[in-house]
Amino acid sequence: MRVIIHDLDGKYEEMLASRCDKVLKADGKYAACQGCFGCWTKHPAECFMTDRLQQVCRLIGQTDELVIVTKNLYGEYSANVKNVLDRSIGTSTPFSNYRGGQMHHTLRYGKHDLWKVFVYGDITEQEKETFRYLAERNAINDGFERSQVVFLADLSELEEQL
Repeated sequence: MRVIIHDLDGKYEEMLASRCDKVLKADGKYAACQGCFGCWTKHPAECFMTDRLQQVCRLIGQTDELVIVTKNLYGEYSANVKNVLDRSIGTSTPFSNYRGGQMHHTLRYGKHDLWKVFVYGDITEQEKETFRYLAERNAINDGFERSQVVFLADLSELEEQL
């Protein structure tokens, strides 16, 4: 399964939907993570907040390829995309194990293939380096075998590269 999380406006919805199994628009019309860890312990992989991100842990946990389209925010995901990713902490468990010689949370859903990020907006070389490192670490933490970051000079490039 291929899932796309994005912070683009509505004119991209149809194009994105034609290239994946599920599109999740990071538009900020949902609650931010409360840090209660209920999705870890009380009701595994399900948020207690009843909005459209309630099942985001299961959605991301079951995907083979996660594609993120985000505006650059100082070498980081946009605030709305970051909020979606924060709400997906339940893809792992509170327990830890060693993966690749490093301590990580135990995966609830097992391994995945690709964590791919498309970044648009003004970006410096240092921010590009930060983004590459961030995507690589996010991929490892969430059990993805590999990560890839694509920097778009213009959003018009997205359709051909997606």
